[in-house]
Amino acid sequence: MLKVAILDDYAGVARDCADWGRLKGTAELTVFGRHLPEEEAAELLAPFDVLCTLRERMALPRTLLARLPNLKLILMVGPALANLDMAAATELGIVVSGSGPRAGADYARIGAATPELTWGLMIATVRHIAQEDQALRDGRWQSTLGLILAGRTLGLLGLGRIGQRMAQYGRAFEMDLIAWSQNLTAEAAEAVGVRRVEKDELFAQADVLSVHLVLSARSRGLVGARELSLMKPGSYLVNTSRGPIVDEAALITALVHGPLAGAGLDTFDQEPLPTDHPLRRLPNVVVTPHLGYATRETLESFYGGMPEAIEAFAHGAPLRVANPEALERRRT
Repeated sequence: MLKVAILDDYAGVARDCADWGRLKGTAELTVFGRHLPEEEAAELLAPFDVLCTLRERMALPRTLLARLPNLKLILMVGPALANLDMAAATELGIVVSGSGPRAGADYARIGAATPELTWGLMIATVRHIAQEDQALRDGRWQSTLGLILAGRTLGLLGLGRIGQRMAQYGRAFEMDLIAWSQNLTAEAAEAVGVRRVEKDELFAQADVLSVHLVLSARSRGLVGARELSLMKPGSYLVNTSRGPIVDEAALITALVHGPLAGAGLDTFDQEPLPTDHPLRRLPNVVVTPHLGYATRETLESFYGGMPEAIEAFAHGAPLRVANPEALERRRT
């Protein structure tokens, strides 16, 4: 019987998001509800044959994979996992497979998860909702003044699927919409009702800057001290993409000394965010624990195909294999 580990189930919902019952007699499930640092993971995961990952919540470098002697299969959401050492997995004979979608998943609806969270963070940040909520619970009454979004400029750093949906929301809120990314053309921006500007103009003109780029070598650290210094006094930044796109130290400086009035952050350089991190203490920051995709509909889709993939692997016919070379080297 396969020993299966479901990793990083922070909200304790994995067992309810898929038909794991079909694995009765084939696999034994263990759910880990907290993040495991590498040393602890090497010890606790050593007995397992299968790891079920959820996006990039747990890094799987060579140094960890080499210490998991029983590991035969890693299931990932989608076609790739950025923090998995695929070369190491292949050399070690560990099959890496896409979990596949849940049958009947409504991807158009699921695609709204991150933009909706982003807009919620934006409202919470410019209207100081978290700060006022805590003040009210502490017995105080109205201590801040918010910002009206209508008539303000929303700067979109990236105009892909999520950025385009943000533009729709921005129009509904009567905002002026501008965008920039390395490959964005004026024609592509105009087609979705957005004005393309140059990079420096984006930072200089935005009242609220929202980050919607994929993390890559080109985008890592793209928002640094120079870019933040271009922003208007009293402007805001929202990041629901990936933490390392924004230079964290530069962001903290801009929040403490200006020009930023505040930030709404769902992603960070290190996740989970350390308990002593300064971003937890800044009163002008609204922080959420990478909730962008964490909706019931999304996780049902993410987990939904995992039981089928495990069952297929157990019967010698793995599905959606990302590293077929590993099948030749698979451990017996």
